[in-house]
Amino acid sequence: MEHDLTSEFEEDFPLFIEAGFVAVKQLDETSATRIFNAAQKLKPESTAPQIGLGYIALNKLEVKEASRIFEAVLEKEPENHLAQTFLGMCFLLTKPKRKKGEKLIQDAMNKTDDETIKNLGSISLEWAEKDLSKMQKSPFFEAQKKTDEE
Repeated sequence: MEHDLTSEFEEDFPLFIEAGFVAVKQLDETSATRIFNAAQKLKPESTAPQIGLGYIALNKLEVKEASRIFEAVLEKEPENHLAQTFLGMCFLLTKPKRKKGEKLIQDAMNKTDDETIKNLGSISLEWAEKDLSKMQKSPFFEAQKKTDEE
């Protein structure tokens, strides 16, 4: 009878997820991707590895890919507030979807009791208000707008 090696490591699943996020933080995309893919093999039904892969894409500012991943997670788990917050962040980076992103983040913050998600949402909204709104008003963009209008 063939022995299933994955069952030996199932209890380590949370460590794989944690290690994947640590690798992202250390800017080691290759290791992070491999770790999240290994975690997905251990628990194919879990969305945690997908969130990790979406987080990699978001960190690389691959907004379309990150959005696609987070939307797929939300299709499977509509109450996944972390995926909802990350999707909101993707939308913040997409000017026509910015308001929708703010609403998604605010909605996730209102529905969750998880302080980490509340803090992430709060920081994201603060960043959008301070930095993203400034981008539209900076002298560079004003000069660019005048050039475009001429």
